[in-house]
Amino acid sequence: MIEQYVLDLQEVDETQVAVVGGKGAHLGGLSRIEGIRVPGGFCVTTDAFRRIMAEAPSIDDRLDELSRLNPDDREAIGTLSAQIRRTIEGIAIPGDLTAAITRALAQLGEQAAYTVRSSATAEDLPTASFAGQQDTYLNVVGPTAILQHVRRCWASLFTERAVTYRQRNGIDHRTVHMAVVVQQMVFPHAAGILFTADPVTGNRKVATVDAGFGLGEALVSGLVNPDVYKVRHGEVVAKAIAAKQRAVHALPAGGTQEVAIDSQRQEQPALTDAQVVRLVRLGRRIEAHFGRPQDIEWCLVDDGFQIVQSRPITTLFPIPETGDQENHVYVSVGHGQMMTDPMKPLGLSVWRLTAMVPMCEAGGRLFVDVTRRLASPASRAGLLDVMGRGDPLIRDALETVLDRDDFVPSLPDAGPGGPPASGASAPIETDPAIVTELIERSQASIAALERDIRTKTGPALFDFLLAAFEEHKRVLSDPLNLQAIMAGMEATWWLNDKLQEWLGEKNAADTLTLSAPDNVTSEMGLALLDVADVIRPQSEVVAFLRGVEDEGFLDELAKLAGGTEARDAIEAYLDRYGMRCVGEIDITRPRWRERPTTLVPVILDNVRNFEPGAAERRFEQGRQKAQKKEQDVLSRLRALPDGDQKADEAKRMIDQVRTFIGYREYPKYGIISRYFVYKQALLEEAERLVQANVLAEKEDIFYLTFQELHDVVRSKRVDDQLIQQRKDAFRSYHALTPPRVLTSDGEAVTGAYRRDDVPAGALIGLPVSAGTIEGRARVILDMAKADLEAGDILVTTFTDPSWSPLFVGIAGLVTEVGGLMTHGAVIAREYGLPAVVGVEQATRLIRDGQRIRVHGTDGYVEILP
Repeated sequence: MIEQYVLDLQEVDETQVAVVGGKGAHLGGLSRIEGIRVPGGFCVTTDAFRRIMAEAPSIDDRLDELSRLNPDDREAIGTLSAQIRRTIEGIAIPGDLTAAITRALAQLGEQAAYTVRSSATAEDLPTASFAGQQDTYLNVVGPTAILQHVRRCWASLFTERAVTYRQRNGIDHRTVHMAVVVQQMVFPHAAGILFTADPVTGNRKVATVDAGFGLGEALVSGLVNPDVYKVRHGEVVAKAIAAKQRAVHALPAGGTQEVAIDSQRQEQPALTDAQVVRLVRLGRRIEAHFGRPQDIEWCLVDDGFQIVQSRPITTLFPIPETGDQENHVYVSVGHGQMMTDPMKPLGLSVWRLTAMVPMCEAGGRLFVDVTRRLASPASRAGLLDVMGRGDPLIRDALETVLDRDDFVPSLPDAGPGGPPASGASAPIETDPAIVTELIERSQASIAALERDIRTKTGPALFDFLLAAFEEHKRVLSDPLNLQAIMAGMEATWWLNDKLQEWLGEKNAADTLTLSAPDNVTSEMGLALLDVADVIRPQSEVVAFLRGVEDEGFLDELAKLAGGTEARDAIEAYLDRYGMRCVGEIDITRPRWRERPTTLVPVILDNVRNFEPGAAERRFEQGRQKAQKKEQDVLSRLRALPDGDQKADEAKRMIDQVRTFIGYREYPKYGIISRYFVYKQALLEEAERLVQANVLAEKEDIFYLTFQELHDVVRSKRVDDQLIQQRKDAFRSYHALTPPRVLTSDGEAVTGAYRRDDVPAGALIGLPVSAGTIEGRARVILDMAKADLEAGDILVTTFTDPSWSPLFVGIAGLVTEVGGLMTHGAVIAREYGLPAVVGVEQATRLIRDGQRIRVHGTDGYVEILP
């Protein structure tokens, strides 16, 4: 029907994205808000686009071809997308469609000037803005020119950048359609952009206004630096007036041109403070209408503001929901757990159900609300101390928030809010039998779980699991477990503090912890060297492993000479460590047992880079080095005043470190062992749901919370739309960078290293394992793609225990996330690797293959020429 080809802006709203695209729907919504002026216009609907696409059947084949291309194959995408654009621009617009567009123009004024703007259905969405993906044409005059530019907008759905963006975000080209907005042109005195939340810090209480003279195109295209205003609580709190040398103006016959601004006007503000405040007030009204912070394009015409665009700001990190209006301060869980990737809903809910402190969720990440502990002077000092030892950037960010006197109220005591934050714990006897007993207790609990869960299915499984989660927490909160963990950590801190004070030596404990006993994570790395020893002599097996892609490769091994032994060695390794994987705190992540190909590159690196017996030699060398260091430290202490007393104290602490620091890694191993048992039971339940045609595929359960999955198992009904929404949201969370500290205003507070003792240009971090090393940087974001040579320095975002098999083959470590007692730091010390963690943006600032120098004692990294 002709009526569906064109709709007036007043006829549409934000529910009609499928008909008029994101931009058209938002403009329609805007035009309905009281007090908001939007230039008049109409939308050429997606029905018109589909009609045009049907006129050229050849496009279908090309879309098939396009969807098969790799997003990184720019040349092929460029060629194919150009062909599709040329085809669309060459299609004659059918008569009835032409008539509908010219009729709408006649009502607004045929010879008036218009903007013609693309409005795709996958555009200006809460999870993907697609900003700048399609085209906008300004000051288009006359029906012929407008029809030509409508056709160009349709074609712009297939620009190279739009096609690549969709492919990278997993969006099918056929599901996106293009509408076109034709709007009366406004000729503003000034124009610009209003963000109703600060786009840099995320603070929802601070609005930012960018303003320049003439059309907003000059700002959007980067032609001029804008004036920048910040507004909080209805007043301008900061402004920077730029020298605006150029502007974009409309030409009478159509089109635009750049013009120079008179030198007297260049440094005049484009807006008065009163106008800025008025504009922000309009912005808040628009934000309230759409229910989330907005990125708004505005024009100032005769002292009145007209709004020409509004879209969600998709780069803001979401705020945890509290249901109150109080101020809150949140600390990232992921930074402490060395896993800053987003987690799927089942992963989030299982971690929360098994965690020792209450947690909240935002952007697919977990946070702990520390407001109460910060508010009480008694608990504040302990919290800051523990945070500072773990990650100085978190401590600095918390202190930044505390410096704002009005944000965190001062309370007489902490009240409820989790265990005390101070690190001090009850003393414990230095006895290796304690560690043995704790490990046996954990193994017995896991064995009971494996035995008892076998018979549980359906709703009974979920009741059983809720009880198992309580047992999980009981094992973790066992006072002896906590004492053993803290004993090793506190002895490390004591040694580092005292030996620096007495001997002037930094990080002395790093050498003293080499090859500590009972460290399940460092044993895991060494055990893979033993696997390589079995495989190395079997040339047929090595050649086969180089070509492995299929997860069933272990069954194939038995057909090769020496393959049975190789398979048995890998199977034995998986029996002990197969529950581990990168990002293992998320139960939904594929484990090594489920995806053993992950280990193949590491095994092959070990075959290539090591001699037989390397694991045993490595451990023994570390042990002897630690012993030698102990003798050296004690003899130097005895030479000091009160030397015998100092040496005795140090000896006691060294024994405590050697006894307990290895156990620091065991509780996580126990947690992840239990997680794998939970996961296998839940996936068996999912398989039954697939067989019963309740679920489309097993892994759909990962997008439900534990409680929602329980409900699905009981009711045998699932909300497919909810699962799809969760998948889309999870995909969008990958683009967000989780902050270490987040406030309820939405501000991502970034801490800083307050240091002036590093060379200019060096990348500052936290020293966690002593020594200095030079070598080739290998920037690796996926363990399965590791390709390391002896002497390489691993540079990555974070390393949880699953990365430790790589540690045996490297010379140093640099990570973006981490603290003194996170797993990567503990294992780096065990293996004697110089390491610096918490280096902001290390994987972007250091290029793969560059030579770098890691200063593990002083905490910085130099990029060498």
